Amino acid sequence: MAKRTLMVVDDSNVIRNRITRGSARMDFEVVAAATNGLEAIDLYKQHRPDVVTMDLTMPKMDGLECISALTELDDNANILVISALSDKATGIKALQYGARGFICKPFTDEDLFEALEEMLEGN
Repeated sequence: MAKRTLMVVDDSNVIRNRITRGSARMDFEVVAAATNGLEAIDLYKQHRPDVVTMDLTMPKMDGLECISALTELDDNANILVISALSDKATGIKALQYGARGFICKPFTDEDLFEALEEMLEGN
């Protein structure tokens, strides 16, 4: 099976590395990493990853704006929100903007794995 591609969007280097490491064990290849929403849009256009993990609190363009822009670019964008903002309203808003899943920080590799699997099965 071909590796599935992943783009990690998070302003925290620690989280980016963590997702990259965790996803490698699940046969994902991280093809791009962005530290803010604007970078993420450019990288998405270049790489068209199977899945995007998205932080919500970032400089320049936040996650909600970025989700909105990515889903305009691609109806089939698979976006998993990974955020420390665990309030329900934000999660619901992210889903309304087009995200397909939501997990809270701190998360385990298991949480990440289940959320990614669930999203890809849902398609």
